[in-house]
Amino acid sequence: MTYYPEGTNSSLVKKFNSVSELKEAIKSREIIEGRVTVCDSQHNLYVNLGGFRGMIPRLEGAVGILEGTVRDIALISKVNRTVCFRIMGLHKDESGEIIPVLSRRNVQLECKSEFIDKLKTGDIIDAKVTRLEDFGAFIDIGCGLNSLIPVDMLSVSRISHTSERLKTNQLIKTVLKSREDSKLTFSLKELLGTWEENVSAFCAGETVSGIVRSIETYGVFVELAPNLAGLADPRSDVFEGQSVSVFIKSVSDEKMKIKLAIAETFPEAPPLTELKYYVFDNHIDEWLYSPKNSSKIIYTKF
Repeated sequence: MTYYPEGTNSSLVKKFNSVSELKEAIKSREIIEGRVTVCDSQHNLYVNLGGFRGMIPRLEGAVGILEGTVRDIALISKVNRTVCFRIMGLHKDESGEIIPVLSRRNVQLECKSEFIDKLKTGDIIDAKVTRLEDFGAFIDIGCGLNSLIPVDMLSVSRISHTSERLKTNQLIKTVLKSREDSKLTFSLKELLGTWEENVSAFCAGETVSGIVRSIETYGVFVELAPNLAGLADPRSDVFEGQSVSVFIKSVSDEKMKIKLAIAETFPEAPPLTELKYYVFDNHIDEWLYSPKNSSKIIYTKF
């Protein structure tokens, strides 16, 4: 079975118009998704199932609620969002209305044991960005279970905040960097190309667009691609995050350096650079960013 980040597979969204359809879903134990419409005062979640309104009891809302390691804010934040669940049974309330009883926890436990616990370092998976912080990006790696990509693992080109590389709800590919017990850390930069793969799109004499990433006394670092940046001469009239056009003065594979000259600056904020992936397998064992003739080595061993 494939376990998807929540809200990324529309075929899992189902509407039910009869009790027999609900009973069939209980029997098949299929994973279903639906939009949470209400979180009540007891932190039970209610989900739109078409002809029925399903309820996810608080303790079934997420792995960690029962254990006390996840706070109730994790449930409140699901209102107006799509979540996954199984229909576990049918309950009839005092008025006789049939309430499907749902469990998100059940799906998450299965996802953890059948998918996440079996991942090995170097495995590449699909994920969805759920929250952006200055220290890293939280991602849904399956069925609403979250992990982290630290900010320094988003790209070779340094950024000050994850929002400069990603946006919430963005679907990305990511690689498992490390595992410490139940804590998984992922990375993105190893999928965005080596020095040679990135620099092949540029050559000396061209004028191209870039983004100012860092301003130092000795020069201005300008990002040409997420995994490629060059150094321009010092300028006092630029700021970090600014769009610029730059003239490429020279490219050195051995020194892994690109010399630039800022040709023009622009006041508007640049759009997010579209991610271009250079790895298309489901697993990598190692990644060498540096050219073979470079004295500087940037290398990842998984």
